Formats: sequence, C-alpha cells, structure tokens
Amino acid sequence: MVLKLKVLTYNIHRAIGLDRRFQPDRIINILGHHNPDIVLLQEVDEGAPRSREQDMAKEIAEELDYPFYAAGHNVSLKKGRYGNATLSRYPIVRERNIDLTIGDHKRRGCQHTAIEIDRQQASYRLEVFNLHLGLAPLERQRQSGLLMRSREFSEVDPQSACIVGGDFNDWLSRLRALYVEGMSLRCATDKETRLRTRPIKTYPSFAPRGGLDRIYYRGGLRAITAYPSRSQVARVASDHLPVVAEFELITK
Repeated sequence: MVLKLKVLTYNIHRAIGLDRRFQPDRIINILGHHNPDIVLLQEVDEGAPRSREQDMAKEIAEELDYPFYAAGHNVSLKKGRYGNATLSRYPIVRERNIDLTIGDHKRRGCQHTAIEIDRQQASYRLEVFNLHLGLAPLERQRQSGLLMRSREFSEVDPQSACIVGGDFNDWLSRLRALYVEGMSLRCATDKETRLRTRPIKTYPSFAPRGGLDRIYYRGGLRAITAYPSRSQVARVASDHLPVVAEFELITK
C-alpha cells in the first residue's frame, strides 16, 4: 500500500517579516495554502514580548486545525523563550529535545518526534528530526555529529521511515556528505543533474541565493517532488522561504 505525505519546513523568524512587522497571520496563510501533513518550524516564540507573549506553536496549530504539536525550546530570553516546533495531522506519540549547543555558542537544538500515521487500515511510524544549526561551519559539523551519535537518532532502525529537516545554515553544502554518507540519508530538496547537485534556494526570501532549509529522508519513503513557496507574501513574511517535499510512504 502506498500513502502520500507532504512535509514542509520553515524558519518563520518569529513571524517578524522583512518589513519588521509581527504578523503571524502571514505565516498561517502560507501554511494553510500548502496544507502539509507535517510542519517543521524554527524560531518559534513562546511568551516573548516581541511576539506579544504568544505561544506561537499552540496558536498556529489551533488556527490551522493541527490536532497535534510539540515545541522544543532552545533559547531563553529575559522574558519568554524560542526554538523549534513540529505540527502534525497525525498523533505525536513521543517527543524529545536534543541539545546541540556547542561550548559558549548560542543554544541550538533538534526536536525529535515519533509520529503514528494510521490511514486506510494501515499503521505507519515516522521518526522526525526538526533542527536549527549554528552559524559557524565547525559548529555545524560538531552539531551534526552530536545528532548522529544521539540515542534518539542512532536507535532508529535504518529501514524505518525517517525525516531530518530544518534550517541547516549550510550555504556551501559542506554537511551534505555527512548526512548522505554518514547518516545514510537522501536529500529531497536537492536537484541532481549529471554534473552537480544544487539545493533549492530559500534564503534570503526576497531573492534566494542559498539553500539553507532542507529535508533529508531514509527508510520506507520515496520522494516525489520538492519546491519552495513562490507566493509574494512568502517573500516578506520571514527572511526564509518555506520548502515543501512530497513523499510516498511504502507499507507492506
């Protein structure tokens, strides 16, 4: 049996757009337009004055009728905090936050959720890793190593369906070999030709030059297509564009 699954990853920049306006409705409209089954969000505020002290993961999930969501907060502010959030149409049966902070660098993390998909009398478990890596190349390499060695990732059966997505901050694709060769993943958001591999460009949103936002996968998944949001509102709602990947989930 083949099931379809749409996954979207998006660094929403606290819903503060390039016009410096806090407008979560723009983020909600973009997500509603694409209507993904699973949403990976980064830079999601909770209780911060700059975002009117909203619990953004909760409010976005409720506005779009996602019955399941989990927030993994990494950075504490004077008031409030922020981090990653995963929204799902299907039950989240397990949630952990993996600390990827290196030394005295800014706190970073990867949120791990296990999602149970029950559709057409078939049950399917999907392991999802939603990350936001640092700004320095060596920091990102070490963070990726922490993820690869983490209990949460290392205990996932290589044949099980698994997605690793988020904001990799990887301008030059230096991490690609680690994820592809070291972690046995494939990249749904890379465009491959005979001569080279190019990521879908997502940053900066108004004129994308870098493929910072990516979705890797392995196990019982087949990538069908991947594309960035091309709407005008997405060019101003955040400094990143969201990117969507559509999969087939293969069950026995």
